[in-house]
Amino acid sequence: MQLVVREAEASDLPVIADIYNYSVQHSLAVFTETPTTVQERANWFAAKRAAGYPVIVSAAGTTVVGFASFGEFRPWPGYRFTVEHSVYVSRTHQGQGVGTALMNALMAAATGRGKHVMVAGVEATNLVSLRFHERLGFQRAGTLPSVGFKFGSFVDLTFLYRLLGPVPSVAHDSR
Repeated sequence: MQLVVREAEASDLPVIADIYNYSVQHSLAVFTETPTTVQERANWFAAKRAAGYPVIVSAAGTTVVGFASFGEFRPWPGYRFTVEHSVYVSRTHQGQGVGTALMNALMAAATGRGKHVMVAGVEATNLVSLRFHERLGFQRAGTLPSVGFKFGSFVDLTFLYRLLGPVPSVAHDSR
C-alpha cells in the first residue's frame, strides 16, 4: 500500500470525523461517548491552524486512512517545549504502517517547531497502542488510576513520553 502523508485540508474533515467517531463509539482511545460533527471538526481544525499546530493525514491513493495532530501539553509557559499528540487510523487500515507514518511525520513537525518532548496519553489496557508508542521510542512515565470514565466504568490513563531532540537553546526569561 502506497501511503502519502500530507497536511490535512478542509475537504478531509468528513473522513477525519468518521475515523474519530468510530474510536468514540467503539474504543477507549478518547474519553468521550459523544460523536463529533463535521462542523465541530472544522472548528477544531481552525483552532489547530490558528495556534500553529499541524493536522496531518495519511492517504492510500485518494482515500484518507488516518490523521494525527498535536497541541500544547498544558497552558503554562514552562511547558511550551512539550506537546501532546493524538493519532487515529481507520479500522480497515490498522496494522499496515499508517500510524507509524503519521507519527514519524508528527515527530518531525514537532522537532521542526522547536519542541523537546512529545507526550502520549493511552488508556492503560490498550496494549496495542502502548507497544506501538514504545516501538517509536516512547517510554512509560506512569499510570493515573480511574481518571477517565467511559462505557459505564472508570478507566486508567498511562502517560508515555519521547524526547525529540536537543534541549532548545533559550535565554533565561520570565515566561
